[in-house]
Amino acid sequence: MKDDPLGLLAVLEEGVLRLEPLEERHREALRAACAEDVTIWEMYGISYDPEHFDASFSALLANSERLPFAIMVAGNLAGMTAWIGTHVAWKTSEIGNTYLRPRHRGGQINGPLKRMMLAHGFACGLKRMFFSVDTRNERSQAACRKIGATFEGVLRNHMITWTGYLRDSAIFSVVERDRERLGL
Repeated sequence: MKDDPLGLLAVLEEGVLRLEPLEERHREALRAACAEDVTIWEMYGISYDPEHFDASFSALLANSERLPFAIMVAGNLAGMTAWIGTHVAWKTSEIGNTYLRPRHRGGQINGPLKRMMLAHGFACGLKRMFFSVDTRNERSQAACRKIGATFEGVLRNHMITWTGYLRDSAIFSVVERDRERLGL
């Protein structure tokens, strides 16, 4: 069991949407989901394409810095997301490692799941949650704006992705003083 002193890795449910801790039992369904859009992995720091899936999935489950969820819609696996690098003393965490099957993109799932995570993060005592998005990924940047996250700027050469690309990351955040504005 991963160390989760704030209780972030809890089952969260709203209507047909359910976030549950990602486990080995989700491997095959997530493998199939991630294979539905192999080109998207070019913009991710880590690839879950068919060639890299098993190593990436195993590393995700073993990574103490990530608290991953399976995203379930009406009982079917729709993707994954995670809390990343939670800093307990600073009460901050990144929300990332998010992938949705193509048929679940477009706002009907991502917005509600991120709002659910944000509300839960605040309930667990977090004061700041943020998103780190590849600047090439305009769809994810638009999704951050749509949920009301504030654009903070770009971290240049923020990371080297699995392809060797020097990634610039757009940073968006939601902080405690945003709660009322966002209805969280």
